[in-house]
Amino acid sequence: MPSNYERYRRIARFYDLLDLPFEYGRYRRIRPLLFAGLSGRILDAGVGTGRNFEFYPRGSSVVGIDFSPAMLAQAHRRLDISAATVALREMDVTRLDLADGTFDGAVATFLFCVLPDDLQVVALRELARVVRAGGTIRLLEYVRPRGSIRRIMGAIWEPWIGWAYGAGFDRRTEEYIPEAGLELVEARYVDDLLKMLVARVPI
Repeated sequence: MPSNYERYRRIARFYDLLDLPFEYGRYRRIRPLLFAGLSGRILDAGVGTGRNFEFYPRGSSVVGIDFSPAMLAQAHRRLDISAATVALREMDVTRLDLADGTFDGAVATFLFCVLPDDLQVVALRELARVVRAGGTIRLLEYVRPRGSIRRIMGAIWEPWIGWAYGAGFDRRTEEYIPEAGLELVEARYVDDLLKMLVARVPI
């Protein structure tokens, strides 16, 4: 089984093509929800190939991080579509080389469904550390689907998701948010397979 680092090195050039049906079938209508009401300094953790770029709030300043240089190389090609000022940095979300309270808010798109359980609290605490008190953290993640038919489809699809992206539908991110010292503000399905988690850094 390849490591996630090796997995994303391998698929980076084809990632957007693999993701195309999902991007235009469901993701694009959901991505704006991540940034609604955000402004100022924003961290995009697990920026991937830069699919969020066109949804960044105009005039904001965004730092996009990813542990995969191959994925960041693809993201660099999209920089000119953003209305925000964007800086890309190679970085692991569990060890952020960023000062405390640097950002007004943070987002992560399909990042925590890739992280194993033993790294979830570590990563959440790092996000909490670099976002100012009272700031918002929003996560968009795959979860177990609702409904028996969707659950059957999910069970068929999950091995592919695990092999291609290292992701799973069984991560316990929502449970870990309070353990990481964050306040869970909202947890809601935005699609049969996708949930948005909103957390706040305590004041």
